[in-house]
Amino acid sequence: MKSSIQALPCHTTCHEAECAYTLFVVATFWLTEALPLSVTALLPSLMLPMFGIMPSKKVASAYFKDFHLLLIGVICLATSIEKWNLHKRIALKMVMMVGVNPAWLTLGFMSSTAFLSMWLSNTSTAAMVMPIAEAVAQQIINAEAEVEATQMTYFNGSTNHGLEIDESVNGHEINERKEKTKPVPGYNNDTGKISSKVELEKTSGMGTKYRTKKGHMTCKLMCLCIAYSSTIGGLTTITGTSTNLIFAEYFNTRYPDCRCLNFGSWFTFSFPAALIILLLSWIWLQWFFLGFNFKETFKCGKTKIVQQKACAEVIKQEYQKLGPIRYQEIVTLVLFIIMALLWFSRDPGFVPGWSALFSEYPGFATDSTVALLIGLLFFLIPAKRLTETTPTGEIVAFDYSPLITWKEFQSFMPWDIAILVGGGFALADGCEESGLSKWIGNKLSPLGSLPIWLIILISSLMVTSLTEVASNPATITVVLPILSPLAEAIHVNPLYILIPSTLCTSFAFLLPVANPPNAIVFSYGHLKVIDMVKAGLGVNIVGVAVVMLGICTWIVPMFDLYTYPSWAPAMSNETMP
Repeated sequence: MKSSIQALPCHTTCHEAECAYTLFVVATFWLTEALPLSVTALLPSLMLPMFGIMPSKKVASAYFKDFHLLLIGVICLATSIEKWNLHKRIALKMVMMVGVNPAWLTLGFMSSTAFLSMWLSNTSTAAMVMPIAEAVAQQIINAEAEVEATQMTYFNGSTNHGLEIDESVNGHEINERKEKTKPVPGYNNDTGKISSKVELEKTSGMGTKYRTKKGHMTCKLMCLCIAYSSTIGGLTTITGTSTNLIFAEYFNTRYPDCRCLNFGSWFTFSFPAALIILLLSWIWLQWFFLGFNFKETFKCGKTKIVQQKACAEVIKQEYQKLGPIRYQEIVTLVLFIIMALLWFSRDPGFVPGWSALFSEYPGFATDSTVALLIGLLFFLIPAKRLTETTPTGEIVAFDYSPLITWKEFQSFMPWDIAILVGGGFALADGCEESGLSKWIGNKLSPLGSLPIWLIILISSLMVTSLTEVASNPATITVVLPILSPLAEAIHVNPLYILIPSTLCTSFAFLLPVANPPNAIVFSYGHLKVIDMVKAGLGVNIVGVAVVMLGICTWIVPMFDLYTYPSWAPAMSNETMP
């Protein structure tokens, strides 16, 4: 009897060690990408049952949760938006609204890219907007060449050779880049290394295209504005990027009694932060590459009319190619607005939402319920009629085509991310079942002697550094099971540490391989790695500083961060020997 009692702690300790080993192996494979991320995510389903930590049935159930239903609904919307070119119409319209002053033009691209990234994946947004920005940058360069040619000739009324050259050459360059850079739609964060060969191919054909240093700097500025704003825009909504979705599902699973985190509450605290980061990044990038002339920017100063006309012309031509807005775009836009309104009004917090209509079943209807409802409508609402001609010559309709088809949805659905997230949830469940989470919390409890702001800063900087060399989903999946027990051990509201860490996971601005938008713009050949490192370092500092400002000011009263909540488990303050 005595020996059996002594064996129990050993058995428990063995499970903790075995789960720690599983976590170490999976984290190592994720960080090194020795295997594809989604393949590595399947290892917990193999290792946890073999170590006796969790039965296979329980592990399998972690691979499909509420997160996946929300993702399916969002991808239905994204598929329809991209199929009917609504995203391109929105981007061009927003750029046309801000005018063609170089600084405001850059802000227009950043704003439109950030807005689209709120609802589409960062990768798809960058891949769509970058060719438009490239065409505008080439128009600026050609317009400058035209000014030089005008000053060196005595002839008047000559044709605009700059625009003619651009129409043929630039179109070829864009098509060539589209063929060489085919991003995977959806929330794909697996990014291969960008080889120097690609850069040489891009640059070899462009040796004479930079007439001036300013022209080269303009191309660099446009590239980084698109890459960074697509990442910043994804911060503002739970569905904006996969890391937000992973955090929301992990948090709601670990703390089911907390119903404070939903689409509306996330947008309320993240939108001001993203807006400040976007504006400061715009100022920083503008100053870093071209210098920030306040007089020219805000008082319009002296402008080069030819360059501005060239930019306005190419944007106008791109918009006119879309033609008048179509029925399919209108329906998609209406469904998009309805989905956003239903998300915001489900449980806004300051007033009862529509979820109060189902008070008998509190917490049953979630954001995924809304996403699925709207997502199904895309398969039901007809986009166009299919007709045939009868032997008598009469044209009759025999069927209709929906807004999106299942085949189109499948091509957009990021199944690799769905598996990756499932693997993260399985790991988190394994940490709980084995007692590893509690053990980590006890070991980290001495950190409670540090000021809370310092703990938040250290965790934010740690995550920001890690996400530069590892994919964003892998980073957030690894750190969440560590930071949650830490918050519980030092008796701090878990949101106080998890929110800034989740936001900082997206701050992968330094390297081309850090995230797909960086890789896409880098493949255009205008940038060197050192350009991205220098510019990205400033954006990283801005991002972490704004997140720290937000978590110490306007986010505090929203979630009562200074109080340890009742929905969080009461952790023992005793540390293990």
